[in-house]
Amino acid sequence: MIDRAGLAAFLRNRRESLQPDDVGLPAGLRRRTSGLRREEVALLCHMSTDYYARLERERGPEPSPQMIAAIAQGLHLSLDERDHLSRLAGHRPPDRGPAGDHIGPGLLRILDRLQDTPAEIVSELGETLRQTAPGVALTGDTTAFTGPMRSIGYRWFADPSGRNLYPEQDHDFLTRMYASGLREIATLRGPGSRAAGYAELLLASSPEFRAVWERQEVGIRPREGKRFLHPEVGLLELHCQRLGDPESSHWLLVYTAVPGSESHEKLRLLSVLGRTF
Repeated sequence: MIDRAGLAAFLRNRRESLQPDDVGLPAGLRRRTSGLRREEVALLCHMSTDYYARLERERGPEPSPQMIAAIAQGLHLSLDERDHLSRLAGHRPPDRGPAGDHIGPGLLRILDRLQDTPAEIVSELGETLRQTAPGVALTGDTTAFTGPMRSIGYRWFADPSGRNLYPEQDHDFLTRMYASGLREIATLRGPGSRAAGYAELLLASSPEFRAVWERQEVGIRPREGKRFLHPEVGLLELHCQRLGDPESSHWLLVYTAVPGSESHEKLRLLSVLGRTF
C-alpha cells in the first residue's frame, strides 16, 4: 500500500537536496526555493509538472513502477534510495544487478558534465540507457530501440543496415567481437539470462551469427580507436574511453578526437548540425 505522506516527504527532501548543476541543468536567475524546482524535476523525469507536484502534495493517482523508476532516475537516486522509493509507492523494488536499467548517480553526474562531448551509458549487452546530444548526433538516438533490438550486438546481426555507420573494413572484426562478447555474457549470466535468450534468437534467425558462434571465440575486446562513417561528415577516427560501474555492469563511453585533427573538426561540425537519424 502506498505511503503518501512518506512518499511526498522523501521526494521533497531529495528535490531540495539537488542543485541544477548536479543534474546538468543551468542555474538560471532568482531561485526562490532551495534545490530544484518541481518543473525541473518533472523535466528530468519526463512527466508533467502537475503530475509530479501532486505526488509531493500527497494527491493524485498511485504512481506505476515505471513512473517510480523514472523519478528515481531523474532525482539521481542510489539503488538503496530507489528501492526505498519503490516501497513507499507500494511496489516491490526492481531486481538489482546487470539486468537493471537504473543508472548509478556517479555515472550520471559525469555524463551530465559531458554535454559538449559524444558520450553514452550502456549496459553490458550494449543497450544504450542515456546519451548526450552530441552522442545522438554521432550515432543516432539508440535509446529508442525496444526489446532485443536495444542491444547493439543483437542489432548487428538482426538488422545489418545498421552497419552502414561503420567502415566495411571493420565489419569482420565487429562481427567476431559482438559474438564473442555475447558468448561470454551468456556464460557468465547462465541459462535463462537475457544474454542467453538473445543468443538463442540469433541462432534461430541468423546464418551469419551461427557461423561465427561456432568458432567458440572469446576475449575479443573493443578497440580504443573506433571509426564511424557518418552520413553527413564522413569518416571519423575517435578514441573511446570506458568507465565502468561494477555494481550495475554499466559503462560510460566517451568519444574524443585528437585536437587539431580532421576528426576533431568533424566532431565540432556535428555539434553544430545536431543531426539525428
